Amino acid sequence: MNLVERAKNILVTPKTEWEVIKNEQTTTADLFTKYAMILALIPVVATFIGQSLIGISLGPFGSYKVPVTSGLVYAVVYYILSLAGVYVIAFIIDALAPSFGSTKNMDASLKVSVYSYTAVWIAGIFGIIPILGILGILGLYSLYLMYLGLKIVKDTPQDKLIGYLIVVIIVAIIVYFVIGLVVAAIALPSFGSLESLKGFDLK
Repeated sequence: MNLVERAKNILVTPKTEWEVIKNEQTTTADLFTKYAMILALIPVVATFIGQSLIGISLGPFGSYKVPVTSGLVYAVVYYILSLAGVYVIAFIIDALAPSFGSTKNMDASLKVSVYSYTAVWIAGIFGIIPILGILGILGLYSLYLMYLGLKIVKDTPQDKLIGYLIVVIIVAIIVYFVIGLVVAAIALPSFGSLESLKGFDLK
Protein backbone atom coordinates (compact mmCIF):
# COMPACT_ATOMS: atom_id res chain seq x y z
CA MET A 1 0.00 0.00 0.00
CA ASN A 2 1.47 3.29 -1.15
CA LEU A 3 0.21 6.06 1.12
CA VAL A 4 0.23 8.83 -1.49
CA GLU A 5 -1.44 6.70 -4.15
CA ARG A 6 -4.04 5.41 -1.70
CA ALA A 7 -4.90 8.91 -0.47
CA LYS A 8 -5.14 10.25 -4.01
CA ASN A 9 -7.24 7.35 -5.25
CA ILE A 10 -9.66 7.34 -2.32
CA LEU A 11 -10.29 11.05 -2.94
CA VAL A 12 -10.43 11.03 -6.74
CA THR A 13 -11.82 7.59 -7.61
CA PRO A 14 -13.37 6.40 -4.35
CA LYS A 15 -15.72 3.77 -5.78
CA THR A 16 -12.90 1.98 -7.56
CA GLU A 17 -10.52 2.34 -4.64
CA TRP A 18 -13.01 0.99 -2.09
CA GLU A 19 -13.29 -2.16 -4.23
CA VAL A 20 -9.51 -2.53 -4.09
CA ILE A 21 -9.49 -1.89 -0.33
CA LYS A 22 -12.26 -4.44 0.25
CA ASN A 23 -10.12 -7.25 -1.12
CA GLU A 24 -6.86 -6.22 0.57
CA GLN A 25 -5.41 -8.14 3.47
CA THR A 26 -4.35 -5.54 6.02
CA THR A 27 -3.70 -5.54 9.73
CA THR A 28 -4.73 -2.99 12.31
CA ALA A 29 -1.06 -2.13 12.78
CA ASP A 30 -0.62 -1.44 9.06
CA LEU A 31 -3.74 0.70 8.84
CA PHE A 32 -2.54 2.89 11.67
CA THR A 33 1.24 2.98 11.32
CA LYS A 34 1.36 3.17 7.52
CA TYR A 35 -1.65 5.44 6.97
CA ALA A 36 -3.68 6.91 9.82
CA MET A 37 -0.80 7.94 12.06
CA ILE A 38 0.91 9.72 9.16
CA LEU A 39 -2.07 11.56 7.68
CA ALA A 40 -3.46 12.46 11.12
CA LEU A 41 -0.31 14.51 11.66
CA ILE A 42 -1.36 16.97 8.92
CA PRO A 43 -4.10 18.85 10.82
CA VAL A 44 -2.19 18.60 14.11
CA VAL A 45 1.06 20.06 12.77
CA ALA A 46 -0.74 22.62 10.59
CA THR A 47 -2.84 23.86 13.51
CA PHE A 48 0.20 24.10 15.78
CA ILE A 49 2.09 26.17 13.19
CA GLY A 50 -0.92 28.34 12.49
CA GLN A 51 -1.87 29.09 16.09
CA SER A 52 1.48 29.08 17.89
CA LEU A 53 3.98 30.22 15.26
CA ILE A 54 2.00 32.31 12.77
CA GLY A 55 -0.71 33.57 15.11
CA ILE A 56 -4.42 34.23 14.87
CA SER A 57 -5.57 37.61 13.63
CA LEU A 58 -8.00 39.60 15.78
CA GLY A 59 -8.51 42.24 13.12
CA PRO A 60 -8.24 45.77 14.53
CA PHE A 61 -7.43 44.30 17.94
CA GLY A 62 -4.17 42.81 16.73
CA SER A 63 -3.41 39.11 16.92
CA TYR A 64 -2.41 36.45 19.39
CA LYS A 65 -0.36 33.30 19.43
CA VAL A 66 -1.15 30.30 21.56
CA PRO A 67 1.96 29.76 23.73
CA VAL A 68 4.23 27.13 22.20
CA THR A 69 4.05 24.91 25.27
CA SER A 70 0.25 24.96 25.31
CA GLY A 71 0.23 24.43 21.57
CA LEU A 72 2.47 21.39 21.82
CA VAL A 73 0.45 19.86 24.63
CA TYR A 74 -2.73 20.46 22.65
CA ALA A 75 -1.19 18.90 19.53
CA VAL A 76 0.06 15.77 21.27
CA VAL A 77 -3.13 15.14 23.25
CA TYR A 78 -5.39 15.80 20.27
CA TYR A 79 -3.29 13.59 18.01
CA ILE A 80 -3.45 10.62 20.38
CA LEU A 81 -7.14 11.00 21.16
CA SER A 82 -8.13 11.59 17.53
CA LEU A 83 -6.50 8.30 16.53
CA ALA A 84 -8.25 6.60 19.43
CA GLY A 85 -11.47 8.15 18.13
CA VAL A 86 -10.94 6.54 14.72
CA TYR A 87 -10.67 3.14 16.41
CA VAL A 88 -13.75 3.78 18.57
CA ILE A 89 -15.77 4.69 15.49
CA ALA A 90 -14.60 1.50 13.76
CA PHE A 91 -15.74 -0.44 16.83
CA ILE A 92 -19.16 1.25 16.66
CA ILE A 93 -19.43 0.57 12.93
CA ASP A 94 -18.79 -3.10 13.62
CA ALA A 95 -21.10 -3.30 16.62
CA LEU A 96 -23.97 -1.76 14.64
CA ALA A 97 -23.41 -3.87 11.53
CA PRO A 98 -26.01 -6.61 12.24
CA SER A 99 -28.66 -3.97 12.92
CA PHE A 100 -28.26 -2.65 9.38
CA GLY A 101 -27.97 -5.90 7.47
CA SER A 102 -24.20 -5.81 7.39
CA THR A 103 -21.67 -8.39 8.56
CA LYS A 104 -19.59 -8.00 11.71
CA ASN A 105 -15.98 -7.83 10.61
CA MET A 106 -13.65 -5.58 12.58
CA ASP A 107 -11.00 -5.54 9.85
CA ALA A 108 -13.53 -4.23 7.34
CA SER A 109 -14.88 -1.72 9.85
CA LEU A 110 -11.37 -0.41 10.52
CA LYS A 111 -10.82 0.04 6.80
CA VAL A 112 -14.00 2.08 6.52
CA SER A 113 -13.19 4.25 9.52
CA VAL A 114 -9.52 4.87 8.68
CA TYR A 115 -9.82 5.54 4.97
CA SER A 116 -12.98 7.65 5.34
CA TYR A 117 -11.00 10.14 7.38
CA THR A 118 -8.62 10.85 4.50
CA ALA A 119 -10.46 14.00 3.41
CA VAL A 120 -10.64 15.34 6.97
CA TRP A 121 -6.93 14.86 7.53
CA ILE A 122 -5.83 16.36 4.23
CA ALA A 123 -8.21 19.33 4.51
CA GLY A 124 -6.56 19.99 7.88
CA ILE A 125 -3.60 21.51 6.02
CA PHE A 126 -5.56 24.76 5.84
CA GLY A 127 -5.08 25.14 9.59
CA ILE A 128 -1.55 26.33 8.87
CA ILE A 129 -3.05 29.73 7.99
CA PRO A 130 -5.74 30.36 10.62
CA ILE A 131 -7.78 32.67 8.40
CA LEU A 132 -8.14 29.79 5.92
CA GLY A 133 -9.18 27.34 8.61
CA ILE A 134 -12.79 27.57 7.40
CA LEU A 135 -11.72 25.65 4.31
CA GLY A 136 -11.37 22.64 6.58
CA ILE A 137 -15.07 22.20 5.80
CA LEU A 138 -13.89 20.45 2.66
CA GLY A 139 -13.25 17.55 5.00
CA LEU A 140 -16.99 16.88 4.91
CA TYR A 141 -16.20 14.91 1.76
CA SER A 142 -15.28 12.20 4.25
CA LEU A 143 -19.00 11.63 4.81
CA TYR A 144 -19.36 10.59 1.19
CA LEU A 145 -16.29 8.38 1.50
CA MET A 146 -17.82 6.69 4.53
CA TYR A 147 -21.11 6.23 2.68
CA LEU A 148 -19.30 4.39 -0.11
CA GLY A 149 -17.17 2.44 2.37
CA LEU A 150 -20.21 1.17 4.26
CA LYS A 151 -21.82 0.22 0.98
CA ILE A 152 -18.87 -1.49 -0.69
CA VAL A 153 -16.63 -2.78 2.10
CA LYS A 154 -19.35 -3.60 4.63
CA ASP A 155 -21.86 -4.80 2.00
CA THR A 156 -24.64 -2.78 3.60
CA PRO A 157 -28.03 -3.11 1.82
CA GLN A 158 -28.99 0.07 -0.03
CA ASP A 159 -32.24 0.50 1.90
CA LYS A 160 -30.37 0.57 5.23
CA LEU A 161 -27.30 2.47 4.12
CA ILE A 162 -28.44 6.02 4.94
CA GLY A 163 -29.68 5.01 8.38
CA TYR A 164 -26.38 3.26 9.12
CA LEU A 165 -24.41 6.31 7.99
CA ILE A 166 -26.51 8.73 10.05
CA VAL A 167 -26.10 6.71 13.24
CA VAL A 168 -22.33 6.46 12.71
CA ILE A 169 -22.14 10.22 12.09
CA ILE A 170 -24.03 10.93 15.32
CA VAL A 171 -21.67 8.66 17.23
CA ALA A 172 -18.65 10.33 15.60
CA ILE A 173 -19.93 13.78 16.61
CA ILE A 174 -20.33 12.63 20.21
CA VAL A 175 -16.88 10.99 20.24
CA TYR A 176 -15.10 14.06 18.91
CA PHE A 177 -17.10 16.40 21.13
CA VAL A 178 -15.83 14.46 24.13
CA ILE A 179 -12.30 14.50 22.71
CA GLY A 180 -12.55 18.25 22.24
CA LEU A 181 -13.61 18.73 25.86
CA VAL A 182 -10.77 16.56 27.15
CA VAL A 183 -8.17 18.31 25.00
CA ALA A 184 -9.46 21.75 25.96
CA ALA A 185 -9.43 20.87 29.65
CA ILE A 186 -5.84 19.66 29.44
CA ALA A 187 -4.22 22.08 27.02
CA LEU A 188 -6.07 25.31 26.52
CA PRO A 189 -5.97 28.33 28.86
CA SER A 190 -9.24 29.74 30.10
CA PHE A 191 -10.88 32.57 28.18
CA GLY A 192 -13.06 33.49 31.12
CA SER A 193 -11.34 36.74 32.00
CA LEU A 194 -8.80 39.28 30.80
CA GLU A 195 -6.37 37.69 33.21
CA SER A 196 -6.37 34.62 30.97
CA LEU A 197 -4.95 36.69 28.11
CA LYS A 198 -1.61 36.51 29.89
CA GLY A 199 -1.45 33.03 28.49
CA PHE A 200 -1.20 34.40 24.95
CA ASP A 201 1.42 36.30 23.02
CA LEU A 202 -0.56 39.43 22.22
CA LYS A 203 0.54 41.84 19.50
